[in-house]
Formats: sequence, C-alpha cells, structure tokens
Amino acid sequence: MKINKLYQYPRSMRSVINGGRHYDINNTKLPSVTTILSATQSAEKTASLAAWKARLGDKAADEVRDTAATRGTAMHTFLEGYINGTGHMDLTPLGQQAAIMANKIIESGLGDLEEVWGQEVTLYYPDLYAGATDIVGIYDGQPAIVDFKQSNKPKRREYITDYFEQLGAYAMAHNQVYNTKIQSGVILMCTKDFLFQKFEVSGKDFVKHQHAFLRKVDQYHESVSNAKKNKTAENNQIV
Repeated sequence: MKINKLYQYPRSMRSVINGGRHYDINNTKLPSVTTILSATQSAEKTASLAAWKARLGDKAADEVRDTAATRGTAMHTFLEGYINGTGHMDLTPLGQQAAIMANKIIESGLGDLEEVWGQEVTLYYPDLYAGATDIVGIYDGQPAIVDFKQSNKPKRREYITDYFEQLGAYAMAHNQVYNTKIQSGVILMCTKDFLFQKFEVSGKDFVKHQHAFLRKVDQYHESVSNAKKNKTAENNQIV
C-alpha cells in the first residue's frame, strides 16, 4: 500500500441544520450523504427501527446506539493510524475491542488496498451534497471508494443498500469534481464478535445504486423546499 496524494481535497466545517449534518464548502452549506439517506429512508425501515426501539425501550436502545457509535469511532481511529503509519492505542475495554475489530479488517480486507489517494477526506457534489469517505484510491486494481463499518451482528447484502448508495454518492462526487472514473465501492465490515465481512459493488449494480441515491437527493431537496414554503406561509398568516 502506498500513499499517493493525487488530489487536493477541500477543508470544510460541519454544522447541524434542522437536525441534519451539513458541510460548509465554498461558503455553501450542503447536506451530508448520511443526512439525505436518513431523511429519505423507506416507511418500512422507519417502522422497523421504531419497533426495535419499542422492544428495547428508549434508554436501552440509546445505550446500544451510543456504544456502537463509540466503538465504531475507535475502530476507525485505529485503522486511520495504521494506514498513515502513526499508530493508535486505546486501552479502554471498548477501545481494545475496537482494536481487535480493526485488526480483523487489516488482516482480511486491506491486503488488496494498493494505493491511497485520500483518507477521511471531504467529497462534495456541487450544489447537491457532501460527505467524508474513509478511503479513496486503488483497491484490487480498480479506482474505488472504500468504507469501514462496524456492526453488532453479521449483515446480509440485501439489507445494506444504503451503504452501497453511500459509496455511489461519494464516487459520483469524486468523479464530478476531479474528473475521475471511479466505478466500484468496497465495504469492509467487522462485527463486535470479530466476524469480518467484505461487500463489493461495481458495474451496472453500482450505477443502479447511484441512480437510487440521486432520486433521494431530489426527494430531500424537494422536502426542504416545501418546508421553507410552508414556513413562509405560516409567517405570512401570523403577520
């Protein structure tokens, strides 16, 4: 694996607007990819998440979510330190668990990572959206977007379409701004019980997920526009 900084990625500030993360790029606040995916998730998924939270109870569900988020952050930090050669150590119980998970990804998934163009870099599609990807570079001989994921349990491919759409969003943004031809994405995942999974997407399947994400972008921006119109109408009625 070699570090090859081919592109100058933008610096950005993050902020929360109406509960959704945004990136300030070139003085324009763009909704994050994850904000768009969250705001446009299907009614079925929304109901499934609500049912899960009802089964556990609000407090327990929040604890599971927060623990997973902390563990995921620790795992990402360990992987970032490995790739850039600085290393990382976290001796907390959760940090030690995350280190084992990261090592599973290193051993089973990073052998095909040949070149890193950028790590934890901000990507944006002008006027539409922005986000930060874990890795952009060459994976198994192809330009690719690579994301690291942690999970409480193993995933089935058909249940992670939002991950593929996220990869597609980052690829489209990179291709648009830097005139590249990234046509594949890779998810490297490890569960809290140390089971490694790799999911790859390319070709027509990748394009399908990109089109699905673009439809969600339209849906998101339309909903934001309608909300602004409704707010203006309410204010006019008050006046």
